Amino acid sequence: MNYKIFFVIIFVIITGCSSYPVSNEDAKIINKESFVSKGFALVYSDNLYKEKIVSKKLDHRGLIIFQKNLKKGTSVKVKNILNDKTIIAKVGAKSKYPLFNNSVISNRISSEIELDLNEPYIEIFEILENSSFVVKKTKTFNEEKRVAEKAPVENISINDLNDKSEKIKKIKKEKFNYIIKIADFYFKDTAKSMISRIKEETKVDSATIQNLSNTKYRVFLGPYDNINSLQKAFNDIIILEFENIEIIKK
Repeated sequence: MNYKIFFVIIFVIITGCSSYPVSNEDAKIINKESFVSKGFALVYSDNLYKEKIVSKKLDHRGLIIFQKNLKKGTSVKVKNILNDKTIIAKVGAKSKYPLFNNSVISNRISSEIELDLNEPYIEIFEILENSSFVVKKTKTFNEEKRVAEKAPVENISINDLNDKSEKIKKIKKEKFNYIIKIADFYFKDTAKSMISRIKEETKVDSATIQNLSNTKYRVFLGPYDNINSLQKAFNDIIILEFENIEIIKK
């Protein structure tokens, strides 16, 4: 066998299998995860602005939201967790609003996803600019924006009650039942220490430990059966400045 030809073949195989170096900037893009926030939305009204509960105005018919963790212009998917309806929106300018709420949304967005104002539980999902969904998302957003600008805020539908062919579906509403997750711990003693701190430094007395596994212990508040008691407990605990507090539907 010709050894020169043999070594040339080996060289081609090795160089062909070599991986190209990835820059630090590329690595950041690859590793970046979408921001996700589940919580209660605040549906904008002019009274909220007048009473300084929200620091900036929001167009009632726009597809813009206020979200303190995301920069202006970020594309997001807004999902009504209770019925899975979604809509594409964009983050507007920075605005102050209650810490209890994970966002401020327009009447148009609330209407499109059929949000229950007594239980406005939504998910905000960041759409990354390097995502394969970005082109479709931009087209969808622009189309929805044009429709929103032309359509009225409220739609009135009149059905013929004599039309027996139309079947009315009754949707069973689930009971309002939420907890506030403080944190998950590997050791039960650590969870107990957190309970003690909550009782000593706040007025909250409903802190509980849930044993999720042999190495996972959850400290949570609740459950709460109405949004007012849930919001009060959230406001009471926020002074401890815990990170990653979550509101979870049971």
